[in-house]
Amino acid sequence: MIVWLNGTHGAGKTTTSAFVQQLIPYSRVFDAEKVGETLMDITPGLPATDNFQHWPPWRPLVVETARRVLDYTGGTLVMPMTVLVEQYWREISSGLAQHDIPIRHFVLHADQETLRARIAGDTVLGPNSPFRLQYLEPYAEAARTWLHAEAEVVDTTHLTPAQAALQIAEAVK
Repeated sequence: MIVWLNGTHGAGKTTTSAFVQQLIPYSRVFDAEKVGETLMDITPGLPATDNFQHWPPWRPLVVETARRVLDYTGGTLVMPMTVLVEQYWREISSGLAQHDIPIRHFVLHADQETLRARIAGDTVLGPNSPFRLQYLEPYAEAARTWLHAEAEVVDTTHLTPAQAALQIAEAVK
């Protein structure tokens, strides 16, 4: 099984995924961003883009990597990864379905004010990361048009990552 943690930057996906992994037996965290980083390391580089998810190989490589890891290890993969383009989510979810891999898709949601405050206080990427801020409106649009209808929404506005993880782990049981 895959437990996919979606949501915009600053929602708490990475931190929450570590807690979820501790709560679900035989689970591992697989950050699909590493697949994108591998593609970014190709030299000479792939065509210029502002997001590696736009490269067509990224989506099937995420599916194939997850499938291979699950074939090797069994258990559950916890995947913290923002996917805001509906077509991309469809490619990933249908690719996993073709391999009979069940997905529990969660969106970690917080209101815009909370997200901005979290981004302002980010000690990893630095306060007010332009990268993270640029995804607030695309997230809001995806949430309005398709994302919240496609996933189980966990409102993290007033939850710690540990509390959100507990809610997710209980839903998966």
